[in-house]
Amino acid sequence: MGQLRIRVLFGIFAVAGVLSWGGTRLWDSLGTLPSVPLAAPIVLAVIAVVLTATALSLRSRLRAQRERRPGAKGVDPMMAARAVVFGHASALVAALVAGMYGGTGVFLLGSLDIPARRDQAYYAGFSVLAGIAVIAAAIFLERVCKLPEGPDDDHNHKGTARA
Repeated sequence: MGQLRIRVLFGIFAVAGVLSWGGTRLWDSLGTLPSVPLAAPIVLAVIAVVLTATALSLRSRLRAQRERRPGAKGVDPMMAARAVVFGHASALVAALVAGMYGGTGVFLLGSLDIPARRDQAYYAGFSVLAGIAVIAAAIFLERVCKLPEGPDDDHNHKGTARA
């Protein structure tokens, strides 16, 4: 599995934002507008907290194991790999969702004088911020779980797992 790339995540965010903005304009021309649920930023924030807590827990356990502290709990490699996969998937989905709500939020900026749309714009903005928090937490988790480069690694396989 490759590392998360900021350019890819930004590309997903940008494409989803443009498509969402266009879709929201089209939907608004039909007389209705899809709503941004209040739960969207809350769910994204909870995912960011879970990813951050996992990264901090793994980091402290790996540090204790590296320093050979008595009674240090080791880290199961499969558990660390699953955490990284969860973080990777969460970052990709968060980029997509944040872009989608970002595009909707940009459209809603034109009608902040309407209270219902102003609330929707707030929810969309908070969703974008929470999505960015998920991406940051996933990158942090990935960095925590990155394997150290050994002396036998050659330049073509640095940081990647080999069989």
